[in-house]
Amino acid sequence: MLKKTLSYLLLTASVLSIAGTAAAQDVSDRVEHRYADNDGVSIHYAVMGSGPLMVMVHGFPDYWYSWRHQMEALAGDYTVAAMDTRGYNLSDQPEGVDNYDLALLIEDVAAVVRAEGEDSAIIVGHDWGGGIAWTFAAHKPEMTERLIIMNLPHPKGLVRELARLEQQHQNSVYARNFQQPDSHENLSAEGLATALSRGDQALHARYLEAFSRSSFAAMMNYYRANYPREPYESGAFLELPEVQAPVLQFHGLLDTALLPEGLNNTWEHLASDWTLVTIPGVSHWPHHDKPDMVSNMMKAWLDLHQ
Repeated sequence: MLKKTLSYLLLTASVLSIAGTAAAQDVSDRVEHRYADNDGVSIHYAVMGSGPLMVMVHGFPDYWYSWRHQMEALAGDYTVAAMDTRGYNLSDQPEGVDNYDLALLIEDVAAVVRAEGEDSAIIVGHDWGGGIAWTFAAHKPEMTERLIIMNLPHPKGLVRELARLEQQHQNSVYARNFQQPDSHENLSAEGLATALSRGDQALHARYLEAFSRSSFAAMMNYYRANYPREPYESGAFLELPEVQAPVLQFHGLLDTALLPEGLNNTWEHLASDWTLVTIPGVSHWPHHDKPDMVSNMMKAWLDLHQ
């Protein structure tokens, strides 16, 4: 009897150890790496899970791993495909400002959807990924099932506030600096990795690896090609059709780059329902700072919009 009990305890400990190892295994060790082609430009993305397709688009400076918490939370119900946008990490890095026009960036997203054998997807974006996601949804309603945005006001709201609100204009000086021809020379993989990892050494190593193989000129070309310029009377952001899909939007209220005033009157640009979640005490990265809250809200909202 004692021998059987000891054998049972050893087996149980072994099973728990294996389970614990699997639970602790990083998302990057469990994804499948795939590539989509957009007119000769190769777009890398990481996939995990099964179910309806969800395409996630990161911002500056980041890469697909930005979505690790949400991928973990949602992969049980969705096929989650997190992109490296062009210029970043394992995606191609075409030279020239014209290669980072929003019209091409949204086609990169469409290429991922098609590479997964689908006609449409749930689109999720943060920062520049949010700008791409808003634009994709506006111009490709037939490919957008639902839209989820992190800290990027509707582009028309941003342009309005740049023209109207002096504080937003002043807080966007960084973006106008990024538009300068030599701005990429001020960036380094180490500096970006340090800023994103916030003292987490394992995370720092991941970001350093990704940024070391990224193009800083490409990162700045997003701003050179697309960020609104004075006098804020024209540009791709002002030409967006009405978004047809339901929208879930998160905004950290401590974001100093994108002030919450840009959220005002968003409903004027939407044809369906809009759910806004503002988060006090959180800045530009709600999906990093409050991952459980963001992921749980995404799941609940998606359940309501089946």
